[in-house]
Amino acid sequence: MRYTGAMTQALTIDVISDVVCPWCYIGKRKLEAALAARQQIDAQITWRPFQLAPELPAEGVDREAYYIAKFGSREKAEKIYAAVARAGRAVGLDFAFDKIARNPNTLAAHRLIRWAGPAGVQAAVVERLFQLYFLEGGDIGAHATLVAVAREAGMDGDLVADLLARDADVDLVREEDALARRNGVSGVPCFLIDGRYMLTGAQEPAAFHQVFEMVKAQP
Repeated sequence: MRYTGAMTQALTIDVISDVVCPWCYIGKRKLEAALAARQQIDAQITWRPFQLAPELPAEGVDREAYYIAKFGSREKAEKIYAAVARAGRAVGLDFAFDKIARNPNTLAAHRLIRWAGPAGVQAAVVERLFQLYFLEGGDIGAHATLVAVAREAGMDGDLVADLLARDADVDLVREEDALARRNGVSGVPCFLIDGRYMLTGAQEPAAFHQVFEMVKAQP
């Protein structure tokens, strides 16, 4: 995603996230708002992998059972996700948590995001994965779903299907996830701006603007 204007300020933004993280989707919207308000920023955004639940089986698990186990009770889980839903509505996202049947392992989704980068469609793929999971209840751990997303974005679906079947780049994605953890990332979203400044969490646009000014002042 690129935002251009007069007196352009070039900027790299690495977004470390997971596509089953609602705060990552909210954070994406807040980053977009921050950039839209700074038309002079020419931002090169790269999405980096982080798995919130790498221990899940490849086929995923029942979502309700998973979150009851994680939060201790259905009531507590519902209270937490009601708060997330309110935060989503504030940025124009109408989360449909009731449509989500399974909590997927996101390793395959992160591999697709990685391949979408050189194809020039990473932003479209990331957005579609978020949409499918949080707004439509799609199973983004299923290879058939990921191939459909790739084709929709203009990628070679047959090639993506073959790469998924052959476990291509599994180790590379896992190593990139591990690198983020070694560098101190323990939660997502995490935004690395200009390779120097890190913002963690679904920050308000003003927080991004402050960092943009710091980068401008210290080239």
